[in-house]
Amino acid sequence: MKISMIVAYGKNWEIGLNNEMLWHISEDFKNFKTITSGHHILMGRKTFESIGKPLPNRTSLVLSNKGFKHEGVHTFNDIQEAFNFARASAEEELFIIGGANIYETLFPYVDKLYLSEVDFEGVADAFLNPIDFSTWDLSEEKSYDAILEHGKIKSPAWKFKVWVKKD
Repeated sequence: MKISMIVAYGKNWEIGLNNEMLWHISEDFKNFKTITSGHHILMGRKTFESIGKPLPNRTSLVLSNKGFKHEGVHTFNDIQEAFNFARASAEEELFIIGGANIYETLFPYVDKLYLSEVDFEGVADAFLNPIDFSTWDLSEEKSYDAILEHGKIKSPAWKFKVWVKKD
């Protein structure tokens, strides 16, 4: 089973503030949905709570050591148990979707990165650890322009990149 990480982050590795995303980029949300649909998604409890419900057409796995329970969600307090559950369900690509602590803890297991680099600098309280790309190969890249509405930025510019771990 391939283990992938999907995340959007700003210029200073910002990913969130007060358990919320820092921007709204509808094209990035559509991209996330397309990539993760039909797969298992693994997240921390706070990330699940920020979403509020299991995402359609995905199997939600939540890591929590606080006895978290929610209808339609599989909860684990052990990383390997979550991985084994996905493997037992014949998952081919498990997606890690956040938050910051989960990304940091599970990064050593990751084989593939789906990264949205957002043209954003601002206040945040959740950050991605900087990634050393020397051990990764860039396999895909696409740039998106900012979307303006009434002279204001509705959606910042961003780049979508896919990186695969070198052998």
